Amino acid sequence: MSAGNEPIKKGAQMDLRAYYQRVRSIEESLCDENVVVVSKETPDGGKAGVYSEVPRKIAARMVANGWAEIAPAEGAADFRHQVIEAKQAADALAEASRMQLTVVPTRELSQLRNRVKSEKN
Repeated sequence: MSAGNEPIKKGAQMDLRAYYQRVRSIEESLCDENVVVVSKETPDGGKAGVYSEVPRKIAARMVANGWAEIAPAEGAADFRHQVIEAKQAADALAEASRMQLTVVPTRELSQLRNRVKSEKN
C-alpha cells in the first residue's frame, strides 16, 4: 500500500487490486451505516472542510481517493446537530406556509355575527 491517501499505482497504471483492497479495509473499519466525512482540497476544485453524511461504501471510496477524511467524533456530532436544526426550521417554515386563510366579505361577516348573537339570546 502507498503512504497517505494517494491512489496506488504500478508504473503508470493504477493497481486496482490494491486499490479495492484498501477501499474494503477502510469500509470494514467504519462502524456506522452512514458516516460523516470532511472534504479535502482537490486539484479539480474540491473545497476543504465541507462536512457531508454519506453511506459507508461511498465514504470508504472518498477516503481511498484522497477526496475526504472521516470527521472527528465532535465534528460529526456538531454536523448532525446542525442538520437536525435545519430540518426543524424547514419543517416549521413549510408548516407556516400551509396555514389556510378564508376571506369573508364584510356583509357575510355581519350576517354571521348577527346569527351568533341571536342564537345566544
